[in-house]
This record gives sequence, structure tokens and C-alpha cells, in this order.
Amino acid sequence: MKKILSKVSYSLGVIALAGLSTTAVNAQEVLKFAHVYESSTPYHAAALRAAETFAKSTDNRYKMVIFPASQLGKETALNEALTLGTIDAIYTGIAFLGQSYGPISISDFPFTLRSYDHWKAYVKSDLFAEMSESYRKVSGNTIAAMTYYGARHVTSNKPILTPADMDGLKIRTPNAPAFQMFPNATGANPTPMAFSEVYLALQQGVVDAQENPLPTIQFKKFYEVQSNINLTGHITNSLAAIVSPITLKKLGAQDGQKLIDALQAAAAQASAEIVQSEIDLVAWFRAEGVTVNEVDRAPFIAAVKPALLAEGVPWSKDIYDRLQAIKE
Repeated sequence: MKKILSKVSYSLGVIALAGLSTTAVNAQEVLKFAHVYESSTPYHAAALRAAETFAKSTDNRYKMVIFPASQLGKETALNEALTLGTIDAIYTGIAFLGQSYGPISISDFPFTLRSYDHWKAYVKSDLFAEMSESYRKVSGNTIAAMTYYGARHVTSNKPILTPADMDGLKIRTPNAPAFQMFPNATGANPTPMAFSEVYLALQQGVVDAQENPLPTIQFKKFYEVQSNINLTGHITNSLAAIVSPITLKKLGAQDGQKLIDALQAAAAQASAEIVQSEIDLVAWFRAEGVTVNEVDRAPFIAAVKPALLAEGVPWSKDIYDRLQAIKE
């Protein structure tokens, strides 16, 4: 009889432990991180690293699942879902932040940032902290981390060494004021066009030129249909990782900070990788027979500056001056 009771007790114990194990698994909370970039990009790799770091730092109480390549919607839909709390974190461009708080869009405009080092100093500055807080107050969302996206350069079938070389150039740009300011200020003809159509348009001469970061020029093979890459570095783009207020409230202060720390560490690594790839790609393009032109940017900067201080820009002169005063 005692043996039977012992076996029953043992069985009940096993069942109880199994139940506890199942409960522990079920207790792991799943967060959703969504973005529009391909799984082959350094941004997606950074998101995966952040998810791994966050899980470890919270003893696997949380699991962050990454949804790349617009699996949960385009960028507008992702921003809306973040506000609703149906997605916990996303990557988004600075232009989308500017839709909520205009002044923060300044870094997406031509020659407001001078270099990668200027970008790094800006992201760590009081100015950026103040604008991030203003964005949070308006939108509710927290900017957790910033990733360097790359400097944009003009490709063409002739050297672009002075603003005069831009005159009359039909150049494909995204359909946004930040990207059209540079060609407008230098006498070019900005031509908005879907990104998927650019290669064929260049090949057929529908447009004369386009502008993008070096990794994009390589990935999209624009160098096959353009003989010159001109290192204008006219825009320094950023990618923001933002977190829903609903998610941060749910996580609490301690775990919320762990998520932000994980995103920042991953962003720093991705940024360093991207800037190194830009350096490496100059040599790679030249080895491919492409003419890569060093450009004196000062005349281009002078040509654009009046537009950056014109009436109607979404930032004050004080913000512009503070940004320019930040030392690399």
C-alpha cells in the first residue's frame, strides 16, 4: 500500500513539475518588432541582436520576434500600429518622426549634418535629447536608438564636381521635400519615381542621375548603368528605433530600460559596420571600373544654405545654428 501511495505521489509530483514548466513557457511574453527592410540588411541583423540581448537580460521572460520586409505593413501602417500598441517597436525614417514633431526632421535635409562624426555627436547632444522629448510628448512614442543609414551621393554619366554640373540634370529623388531641396537649389530637375523603377529609368535615359547611399548603389546595381559616382554626401540619413508607450508601460521602468539598452547597443554596432562598408565600397566601385569622384562640398553647401533658412522650414534658426555648432 505504501509503495502504491509513493508511486501516486511521485506521479503527481511529475505532473505538477510539468505544469510549472508549461506555465513558465507560457509566461514568456512576446514582443513584435517590425520594419520594412530586407532580412539581408544590417538593420535586420541589428534587430535580431537586440532581441537576443533583451531576452538574455530579462532571463528569457520576454521574446522579441522580428518581422522584416513589410510583413506587418508599410512604414505608415507600422507607425500607426505602434501608436495603437499592436506592434511594440519599429524602425522608421526621420521624415516620419517629423510628421509628429517638425523640427526633428532637420537631420534628413541636405548638409545639415557634415559627416558621420557630426551625426554621432548630434545623436548624443542635448539638442537631439530635447527634440526627442518633444517628439515623445506629441506622439507618445520613445526614440530608443538611432542607426546611421548612410550618406547619399549622386550617380550620373558625367562628373558632378560643382553646383553648375547639376544644372538641368534630370535626377530621380524620393517624393519628399528633404530630397528635392538639394537638386532644386543647384538647378537640377528633381524627378520623383518609385524606387523599383529607377534602374530601368537610368538604363533607358528617362532620368540622367539618381542619389542614394553607396551600399544601396551597390545592392541595386545602379553602377551598371551610371559611369560616375560623385561623393556629394549631401544628406546623412538616420534610422530610428522607436518603442510604443503601451509597451514601455507594460514592461515597467527596469525592463523598459533593458529594451532600450539592447536597441542602442545593436544600433551602435550596425552604425559602425555601415560606415566601414562605405569606406570599403569606394575601393570596390573603382575596382569595378566606375569613376568615383571626390567632391569639394563647400560650394554645394553654400548653394543649399538659403533654402535651409527660408521661411516655411519646420525648424527655427536657433535649432539650425545649434546643430551646426555641434563639434565632431
